[in-house]
Amino acid sequence: MQISRRSFLKFSAASAATGIGMTSVLPALANINLNQGKWLGALPQYHATPRAKRVIWLYMAGGPSHVDLFDFKPDLIKYHDTAMPESLTKGQQLAQLQGKELKVRAPSFEYKRYGQSGLNMSSLLPNIGENLADKMCLINSMKTEQINHATAHNFMNTGHGVAGRPCVGSWVDYALGADAHDLPPYVVMVSKELAGSPQPLAASQWHSGFLPSRFQGIEFQSGAVPVHYLQNPGTAREHQQQVVEYIKQMNKISSERLRDPEELTRSLQYEMAFKMQKSLPQLANIDDEPDYIKDMYGIGKGNDSFARNCLLARKMVEGGSRFIQLYHRGWDHHSNIDGQLPNICKTVDQASAALVLDLEQRGLLEDTLVIWGGEFGRTPMSQGSGRDHHINCFSMWMAGGGIKPGMVYGKSDDLGYSVVDKQMHVHDLHATLLYLLGIDHARLTYRSQGRDFRLTDVHGHVATKILA
Repeated sequence: MQISRRSFLKFSAASAATGIGMTSVLPALANINLNQGKWLGALPQYHATPRAKRVIWLYMAGGPSHVDLFDFKPDLIKYHDTAMPESLTKGQQLAQLQGKELKVRAPSFEYKRYGQSGLNMSSLLPNIGENLADKMCLINSMKTEQINHATAHNFMNTGHGVAGRPCVGSWVDYALGADAHDLPPYVVMVSKELAGSPQPLAASQWHSGFLPSRFQGIEFQSGAVPVHYLQNPGTAREHQQQVVEYIKQMNKISSERLRDPEELTRSLQYEMAFKMQKSLPQLANIDDEPDYIKDMYGIGKGNDSFARNCLLARKMVEGGSRFIQLYHRGWDHHSNIDGQLPNICKTVDQASAALVLDLEQRGLLEDTLVIWGGEFGRTPMSQGSGRDHHINCFSMWMAGGGIKPGMVYGKSDDLGYSVVDKQMHVHDLHATLLYLLGIDHARLTYRSQGRDFRLTDVHGHVATKILA
């Protein structure tokens, strides 16, 4: 066959451009089993023995106040409404308190001791305290680097303040692949808004960045139909399957010719959507759950959007999904924290505890890692009737999936301003999460734009002391 010089040069240039950065993609493509329609993972084998198979991240967007909920500081009560020591705050990042008088603010709500471990936390979260104190590890030494919501969300999810990097769920999906044949491995759910205007959430928080787009999180909607346009279009299922198979064959031919991973992504997404038409409606129908389970989560009581998402998350991990994030907004309390904090705690307390207990009674907690927390904390200083953003120290808790139960990890200073012992940086959190899944964070890399990237960049240490 003869081709023109122009066609030859055009084809050569396209081939060369396509080959750039493909060294990490092509080996991964070989792991796709198109007959099964799922990704089997880029890692040929685990780096370490996995302690967890899956992750459920209860993401409290807006920044829960650690000093009001988890990190009791008597000195905040002792020095309430007095000036914060300048030695602590001088030169430190502040969001909306720059140039203002910084005064200590005491927590307004009672702390209590819970469980045999004696874990000290707010009475605003009685279900978490009473049911989980001896099952969870409370981390009181978290630290991040981004003080505004959008960049802090980016940092918590991707390890970088600027949008465009793959999120942690995408890294896990890329590394380990899917367990389920008819459910997406990485799912995101956002609770319906409460009264007011919670901070917006960008889809970049669950985006795959420079990884192929099949690794991005699939956002489920609240309600009976979690995925838009999933209903049968009115054709016979056998005919629809023939169409999907034909599209898959055409995309495979195109992928082999162009060596473009997005061609295979389209095939897998068509096939996944076809399978979900059958599996998801039944899965999302939580009305068929026993009454005692719905009562356990608090479904049917007030704003139960988060409770419904928690129950659906349990059903998703039973079905084989590997990484699930539940976003619950409304924690950005710059004002009226005394009025708003009890309300939002009430919307998450019962369901958060119920999820862990439900996983435990089904034998799923031992290999399911549950994480609870936001993108940063709140200042020990007052911002009128509220608290400002705080990045030097905040709290999160983890349970199940290889985590040592009934313990407190790390310590802040007497005012809850800075970490003084066992700091857990966001990079350390990511490194520990990956380790629990059997992944060495330093060895999970992806080549893009001429260099190798990883979730933890050049940072991160596994917090071995919180491992069971």
